[in-house]
Amino acid sequence: MIYIYNDFGGTHTTSLAAAYHLKKLPTDRKLTKEEILSVDYFNKLTTSDMGKIIFHGVDEDGNSVYTIGRGASKHVVSALKNLSLLLQVKYQCHENIVFSNTSPTVPFAMTIGGLFSRRLKIDFIGVPLLILGAKQCCNNILRLVEHTKQIGKLTTEKVTVLENKTFK
Repeated sequence: MIYIYNDFGGTHTTSLAAAYHLKKLPTDRKLTKEEILSVDYFNKLTTSDMGKIIFHGVDEDGNSVYTIGRGASKHVVSALKNLSLLLQVKYQCHENIVFSNTSPTVPFAMTIGGLFSRRLKIDFIGVPLLILGAKQCCNNILRLVEHTKQIGKLTTEKVTVLENKTFK
């Protein structure tokens, strides 16, 4: 199984989701500032990193976990799904793939924080907002990851796309 968490920038909620998935973060409380800032790739990617599939690790069941920033395109995940299906048939690959959208978990503070920090390079405003946003949404991200892993275990589809609209 391959899990790919995706959202607009691929550096905030996706990085947190990958860290939760890989059991790198505590699940019994809100995250601290230090824990948030130490997450791999959190607030470290730039616009030029959009579209790159980034490997985060292998989970306890041997599944690979990746993230991708899809930018403003509504077609990236669809194209990746179709490419995945094509490659699975062509090379008789039997590895299922789950694309999980983390965008519904993004609070307003994180949106504005990402704008200030990543786009405008004003970290003294952006980073505190990102930390506030991460603290606000960490429970939703954790629930989304648990849902994603559950679907991954149950699905018989070669490629599954989860929009996750109920995790707002």
